[in-house]
Amino acid sequence: MTKLITASQFSDPDAAYVALVEARRHLSEAEAAAFDTRLALILANHIGDIDVLKEAIALAKGVK
Repeated sequence: MTKLITASQFSDPDAAYVALVEARRHLSEAEAAAFDTRLALILANHIGDIDVLKEAIALAKGVK
């Protein structure tokens, strides 16, 4: 059973995209990678559901 919500939950998806892009602006490749890792860990903790996290990981890896 799928628990992961893949449809946009943002009232303004473009603003969410811009916020992510702006957060990485002017970062080096290494700094951007470190930022992405920290953000992923913060959001994974917020999710707090290992099944949803595993589903998201599989989706991000392109595994069905």
